[in-house]
Amino acid sequence: MDERPVKAAVLVIGDEILSGRTQDVNIRQIAEFLGPLGITLGEARVVSDVQADIVAALNALRARWDYVFTTGGIGPTHDDITADAVAAAFGRSIDVREDALAILREWYAKSGTELTQARLRMARIPEGAVLIDNPVTGAPGFQIENVFVLAGVPKIARGMLEDIAHRLEGGAVTRSLSIRLEGVREGDIAEILGQAAKDFPAVSTGSYPWFQEREGGELSRGVAVVLRSADDDALEKAGQVLKMQLAAQS
Repeated sequence: MDERPVKAAVLVIGDEILSGRTQDVNIRQIAEFLGPLGITLGEARVVSDVQADIVAALNALRARWDYVFTTGGIGPTHDDITADAVAAAFGRSIDVREDALAILREWYAKSGTELTQARLRMARIPEGAVLIDNPVTGAPGFQIENVFVLAGVPKIARGMLEDIAHRLEGGAVTRSLSIRLEGVREGDIAEILGQAAKDFPAVSTGSYPWFQEREGGELSRGVAVVLRSADDDALEKAGQVLKMQLAAQS
C-alpha cells in the first residue's frame, strides 16, 4: 500500500438527480467503501444526460484524480447514454460485446425474461474495457483505465463495488476522531480551531453544528468537532490538546 494520498472523484449522471426527483446516495456509499482502502474523495460532480457535458466532466476528472467512479445512465432506455459518452471521452468504439451479451443471455434465461433490443443496449461496451460484475441484475458495468462505470441504482452500484476493490491501489488510511460539545456555538470555538489547524497541519479539523429537541420541546444545541488524518500520532496529539482546550471553553 502506498503512503501517498490517493484520491478519487464521483461523477453522478442523470437529469433525475438535478431535477430533485431522485436523491443521490451513491456519493456517500462510494466514499464509505473507499475509506478503508486508503482512498478519499476529492471531488463530486452531477451532470445531466447530455453527452457533451458527460465527456467534458469525465475528461477533467480523470486527468486530475487517481480514480473516477461514474454512476447512472447504463440502463436499457434511450436516455442511458453513459457508455457512449465514456467511449467518446476515450476515443474508443462501442458495440454489443460477446462476453457482456453472454452474461445477459444467461441472466434473463434463468428468470424467463425476454432479451429485447432495449435490454441489448446494456451489452454495449467500449472497446478494450474490462467488465465489472453486477450480482444484483446481471448487466455489467465496466472499467477503462482509471474510470469505473457503475449503475445508478444504489443497491446495484454497491454490489458492483465488490468487484472493484482488488483493482484499486490505496494509500494511507484516513482515520477520524470526534469531540461532541453541548451548549457551544461555532463562533465560541473558532479561534481555538483556527490555531489547531496551524499547530497540526497534518490534521483536518471541521466543526458541525447540531440541534436536538428534548422532551417538552426544549431545544439543545452544540457543535461536533471532527478531526481527520492519516497520521495516527498527529491525530491523537491534536485530539488530546483540543479536548482540553474545548473543555475549558465550554
